[in-house]
Amino acid sequence: MASLLQLSTTRRDPVSSPDATTPPGALQERLVPLLTALQDLAEACSDQPEALLEILRSIEGLHRSIQDGPFRSSLPEDRNKLFTLLQAMERSGGWPYIPRLQLKTFIELLDQDPAGMAA
Repeated sequence: MASLLQLSTTRRDPVSSPDATTPPGALQERLVPLLTALQDLAEACSDQPEALLEILRSIEGLHRSIQDGPFRSSLPEDRNKLFTLLQAMERSGGWPYIPRLQLKTFIELLDQDPAGMAA
């Protein structure tokens, strides 16, 4: 389990962190070995439900940490840019843990003019 905890607590050097200039495949190249390690860990624990539950809880904790921290702070403050981001998310499969139907509803609400939203 130590390797999973390291994944969730390791802070990366800002110089090596992906940013807007990161080539499209570079992030995936970094993710694949991490995801493979998690899958290998889960397979090694396949007969240990408590260990698998700990893995799932750790992954969920990491998900929430990223969502509530870097992801939330990276969201555009401009309504049009946020709408564009939401449309791109919808095209690429939605937001993790938010069903596509709810995301479509959210996009439709953003598309309404402010006067129509008050009604």
